[in-house]
Amino acid sequence: MIPLILASASPRRQELLRQIGLEFQVVPADVDEQIQGGTPVQTVKELARRKARHVAEQVRNDGCILGADTVVVFDGQIMGKPVDREEAVSMLSSLQGNTHSVFTGVCAVKKQGKEIQEILFAEETKVTIYKMEMWEIETYADTLEPMDKAGAYGIQGIFAKYIQCIQGDYNNVVGLPVSRIYQEILKAEFE
Repeated sequence: MIPLILASASPRRQELLRQIGLEFQVVPADVDEQIQGGTPVQTVKELARRKARHVAEQVRNDGCILGADTVVVFDGQIMGKPVDREEAVSMLSSLQGNTHSVFTGVCAVKKQGKEIQEILFAEETKVTIYKMEMWEIETYADTLEPMDKAGAYGIQGIFAKYIQCIQGDYNNVVGLPVSRIYQEILKAEFE
């Protein structure tokens, strides 16, 4: 199996890869994450591709470089990570009592000798959040847990008590659809 490189400093993505028994190296991608226009799927796929290609250019040896990007989409609007507590409260106020989508784009750049192969896809999971009182939203925002997460919440943390239902891959909401990554990208390396 060629070495696996994760183009992300996200502790959640690292934890998910370890959870499915993979060994990997972390080489965070430092890329411009601004995109003008496009659908949520196009956005996450483009950002995942930028991250994977950026790290692929830095790495000289053979390897499979995984880039990923996750966004929350509600009412047609992309919600990234909140810039401050006020924005976190605003995002959570919009999401509570409603269903939204979480999109993660994944790009794998496989380098073997002079051969380069790219696999690119996006995964969607729908999440419904129970109605929340303002004091619940503010108390959660005060935990600082929302500050580095798209949509201002972490499904795997304190916020789990507000999740009414999920349609799709839970791990996608955490930040990486590891089952699909394994099935479509990595499984062939083990055969």
